[in-house]
Amino acid sequence: MNVPFAKPKFYGGEAEALAEVIASGWVSQGPRVQAFENAFAARVGAEHAIATTNCTTALHLALYASGVGPGDEVIVPSLSFIATANAVWQCGAEPVFADVDPLTYNLDPVATEHAITSRTKAIMPVHQIGLPADMDAFYAIGERHGVAIVEDAACAIGATYKGRPIGSLQSTACFSLHPRKVITTGEGGMITTNDGALADRLRKLRQHAMDLSDLARHNATDIVFESYPERGWNTRMTDMQAALGLCQLEALDEILAERDRQAARYNAAVESIPYLEAPYEPDYAVRTWQSYALRVSPRSPLDRTELMRRLLRDGVATRRGVMAIHHEKAYAGTNVLLPHTEAAAREVILLPLFPGLGDDAQDYVIERLGSHLLASAAA
Repeated sequence: MNVPFAKPKFYGGEAEALAEVIASGWVSQGPRVQAFENAFAARVGAEHAIATTNCTTALHLALYASGVGPGDEVIVPSLSFIATANAVWQCGAEPVFADVDPLTYNLDPVATEHAITSRTKAIMPVHQIGLPADMDAFYAIGERHGVAIVEDAACAIGATYKGRPIGSLQSTACFSLHPRKVITTGEGGMITTNDGALADRLRKLRQHAMDLSDLARHNATDIVFESYPERGWNTRMTDMQAALGLCQLEALDEILAERDRQAARYNAAVESIPYLEAPYEPDYAVRTWQSYALRVSPRSPLDRTELMRRLLRDGVATRRGVMAIHHEKAYAGTNVLLPHTEAAAREVILLPLFPGLGDDAQDYVIERLGSHLLASAAA
């Protein structure tokens, strides 16, 4: 059996929605993007949502609009996809890596506060593979030190923190719509905020800082000319992507329920397999299960990478746990001690989990996983 690591699922109606956009003749950013933004904001409980090309550009714009620039520092976890740090670099600022909580793999508030300097402009907690960070702790730190909070919520649409949806909190949040995330537009990102002035500026910055939107120009009853009061970028989403996103958003509850069901099956199975540690579940949050992160004990006769290799031979695709950015050549020379980050990057494996993964395929993953570890334990 061949089991892919991830695969997007479409629920019907997407082809018709795309055909309607094509027939309308308006395929760039336009009315469908606006409809998707409104629906997204309503779903997460935010006042405003701003669509972008991807989560990296969303993070870049959110940091830039928060005042992050050359000479500044932004505290981020090293245990994250490299885009987290790259978005800081794209602002001309320096990412400062702090360690994570060893249970949640989220940025540790205590380590974060220790990393603050006079140059710190912002803190960027990551909701690791869909598990919300301890946001109240970060808001308290931000208030004490006068620094902005920007959430990397790439995997977190549908997650809640203390009963509140991620995206509705007091900070700006940035979501990913990549095919490996909870819902997808192929490529795409979204920024949510409750600040109307900030939302207006972000909408301008994503379109070269133009002070006149496409919709406003289209609906004008007289000749109008745009102007450019500051410099910006082109990070616009297309109406074709937005049409797909609206269909995916309608299926979000079904997607989350299926991810939760599959995670529960993995949790039950892991209890009887030696050397494995199931994901930790804090009582303050409900996660999205964007990925299932299994920890392989350092006492295991098979280390994480060898286990991945054997599963691949069986036809089961896995991925390493979240990367440690400071180990990458792109950030060579970073002198930082992050023991919890390094242990997690070394020991965590991500198993296949996605809507459309059949029980027979998941049972095969579990059986192969158990077979390799039980055989090694008995040897």
